[in-house]
Amino acid sequence: QVQLVESGGGFVQPGGSLYLSCSADRSIFVGYTMGWYRQAPGMQRELVANVTAIGRPTYADAVKGRFAIHRDDGRATLGLQMFSLKPEDTAVYYCNAHYSDHLNERNYWGQGTQVTVSS
Repeated sequence: QVQLVESGGGFVQPGGSLYLSCSADRSIFVGYTMGWYRQAPGMQRELVANVTAIGRPTYADAVKGRFAIHRDDGRATLGLQMFSLKPEDTAVYYCNAHYSDHLNERNYWGQGTQVTVSS
């Protein structure tokens, strides 16, 4: 069974920082676009940031300049450094691995880690 395991969530005050980490099976890391999504209560899951297999990152407008995504193919880990956190960043954060070509598409999710930003 393919596994993506997130860690690093928690409670932080507004303006604080957190680092999320995702450990992946090597079989689903190299060649995959790796990303972080989040889902707040009553809301749809949304993209936070992702990074392609060749290292090109994309960020949601809401987190640009505050979050930084990093992939380490050697260790099959994905990181998300979050700075200047706001209450609206509160959500469950999910690690995602996505692969597609003209023959196949694969999509895997972690179990999620809670991030709560509150004073």
